[in-house]
Amino acid sequence: MERGRTGELKTISRAGREVAQAFVPAPLPPQPGLLLDADLQEALDFALVAIGRLDSVSTLLPDPHLFLYTYVRQEAVLSSQIEGTQSTLADLLLFELDEAPGVPVDDVIEVSNYVAALEHGLQRVRNGFPVSNRLIREMHAILLARSRGANRQPGEFRTSQNWIGGTRPGNAAFVPPPPQDVPNCMAQLERFIHEEPLRAPPLTKAALVHVQFETIHPFLDGNGRVGRLLITLLLCVAGLLQEPLLYLSGYLRAHRDEYYSLLDVVRREGDWERWLAFFAHAVQETAAAAVTTAGGLVATFEADGQRIRSLGRGATSASRVHRALQRRPLGSIGSLARETGLTVPTVTAALAKLTGLKIVREATGRRRNRIFVYGGYLDLLSEGSLVPPPQPV
Repeated sequence: MERGRTGELKTISRAGREVAQAFVPAPLPPQPGLLLDADLQEALDFALVAIGRLDSVSTLLPDPHLFLYTYVRQEAVLSSQIEGTQSTLADLLLFELDEAPGVPVDDVIEVSNYVAALEHGLQRVRNGFPVSNRLIREMHAILLARSRGANRQPGEFRTSQNWIGGTRPGNAAFVPPPPQDVPNCMAQLERFIHEEPLRAPPLTKAALVHVQFETIHPFLDGNGRVGRLLITLLLCVAGLLQEPLLYLSGYLRAHRDEYYSLLDVVRREGDWERWLAFFAHAVQETAAAAVTTAGGLVATFEADGQRIRSLGRGATSASRVHRALQRRPLGSIGSLARETGLTVPTVTAALAKLTGLKIVREATGRRRNRIFVYGGYLDLLSEGSLVPPPQPV
């Protein structure tokens, strides 16, 4: 449904010279209200069914945190790659091993910060804190800490003009609201999140809030990552997900041109329904892929466990190392010894057996400071969501 421009254009000047048009969005919900025809309603219904299946993934996994640990980190990698970082999932897991050298520090700190920001937000809402501007700023401060965005007002709404695309507002693809309008725009968004003036279905609300947040672009840096985090937070708060298992970054990265085009369509034409249809399809595909990946992990763990148990002598220690790699699918001999409580020689022998079974592969090619990867685990994640496979380090 085309409603026309969903906000007003404000003329701004930069340094008293160049003139540009900044866009100030109208508050949510859309006016006139959403028109959900049969096809769009069916798409949203299918998306809810897919989320329900994903939420039940905890019944598939003996320990859902085995999947969640790496899946959260996978999302951090994909979301950060959209913003231009080059780090892989293997880089992040290496970074979390204190003794692992050779990691691209600047990129991987940004990815690590994403994990920390997500975990902070989830912990706060689980303790009853509302999804609010205060929480959004807290997460933003964590996201930019110690990284290349540390001088970009972490944790604070911007006090200067930003733009998207181009080298300045005058030639930008999109210019968000002037800084003096940001506090009011974000206050209006917070009211909508808190179901004022009216209640919106949780999935629809998450879709609308994401576009509105990206349009306001309230920070100098990190807007895209925070906007994607908000989707997961809102679904968890609404009770659609018990664990943060739905991440759209892989889908958005794969359909980047369409994604950005639809954001512009909403702003220029007010066609929220086209965006909702895209969002519903993204949820369906992403949730289905996650369920498939979780099922594949269960099958992989069980099949590999059976092969290990058939080893006879040494099977017990190899099983303990295998269980440790299920929790964190990349490790050194030292880290695995600490994790399992086994001695270094015992872990070394167990890894040799696991390598012989092709369950584990050594990733560095070195004789010292070797890193071992649970290949089947990371390969499944790569197949399911566009994460590049781990490279030699």
